[in-house]
Amino acid sequence: MFDTSNIGVFLGMDVGKGDHHAHGLTPAGKTVHDKQLPNSEPKLRALFEKLKGKFGTVLLIVDQIANIGALPVAVARDTGCEVAYLPGLSMRRAADLYPGEAKTDARDAFVIADTARTMPHTLRSIEVTDETTAELAMLVGFDGDLAGEATRVSNRLRGLLTQIHPSLERVLGPRIQHPAVLALLERFGSPAQIRKAGRRRLITLLRPLAPRMNERLVGEVFDALDEQTVVVPGTAAAATIVPSLAKQLAAVLDQRRTLEGQISALLEAHPLSQLLMSLPGVGIRTGATLLVTIGDGTTFATAGHLASYAGLAPVTRSSGSSIRGEHAPHRGNRQLKRAMFLSAFAALHDNDSRAYYDKQRATGKTHTQALLRLARQRINVIHAMLRNGTFYEPREPKNIELAA
Repeated sequence: MFDTSNIGVFLGMDVGKGDHHAHGLTPAGKTVHDKQLPNSEPKLRALFEKLKGKFGTVLLIVDQIANIGALPVAVARDTGCEVAYLPGLSMRRAADLYPGEAKTDARDAFVIADTARTMPHTLRSIEVTDETTAELAMLVGFDGDLAGEATRVSNRLRGLLTQIHPSLERVLGPRIQHPAVLALLERFGSPAQIRKAGRRRLITLLRPLAPRMNERLVGEVFDALDEQTVVVPGTAAAATIVPSLAKQLAAVLDQRRTLEGQISALLEAHPLSQLLMSLPGVGIRTGATLLVTIGDGTTFATAGHLASYAGLAPVTRSSGSSIRGEHAPHRGNRQLKRAMFLSAFAALHDNDSRAYYDKQRATGKTHTQALLRLARQRINVIHAMLRNGTFYEPREPKNIELAA
């Protein structure tokens, strides 16, 4: 629980892009400040120092600690104030306890301050973010944006191919992000252009990018071309669009590869990176996400707390005699939840992880449910590794009892 015994004023702040609204309460609940202020260091610093001079220790509570909430937190720390974070879910639940349905910045700031004053167990501490972690957070966020863009362009490209030549899409679609496929589509945007280029020219073009599969790929492409003799309306327009999309996708993937190198270099400078990456299934991107979202793990008293934060405390929904099965809750940090699922899937090549997954499947669990349990079990491992400062040691995973 966050210690608030020495706090002189609870300063709840509803942060905004241009302006914030701050509401200060004494431990007795008396309002000592209730004003809007610009998102600028001089104004923030003046407010914090004024309240410190009158009331002693000031606790700043925000519901956003990144982006628009980063400056208030940094200035508060620099002026010697305490800082805490009220998670959005706790904020919304607490707001329901107060009268009125209005949604205003002033009301939200009051709810944040009063929740911190009366329910300190809802607060989370904000770790001091060093430069390495701050840079990782930005790069990981940008990498997530690029991943989303790559998915969008890939789907658009596959959709066009399906529209004009389904057989060709069945060959190229599953490999749409392979450099050889993108080079092919960037140079030849229609089935007719591909056929006109000829097998020998395509093999020569793709050999540097796919030395082991270029001939097989070209053979499959021409087999697919032979399956369709009609030209679908819109094919001429697609011949213009497909190369553009292929070039765009190749550029995004190149950016991701460059970014991965930068993330890798930052990870090497972080003392916890090698520890986290000793766990099977945790690579550069997953390791960076873990560092950004949970740090050294000290803010989570137990593995259960960490699992809840990640949205990996599976629940069973039932009503009377109706049981609708286990599912992952919608709450939790989506970035961390996604990283844990991806790492669990990647860890299926590990003997112990695979054995645990197979054991769950043998009890009737679906693929997703088994992965959910494996991801939850790995939360226990990560928490223990961070708590003890030890690298991963293979051992048979224990079965996890799901939360009710």
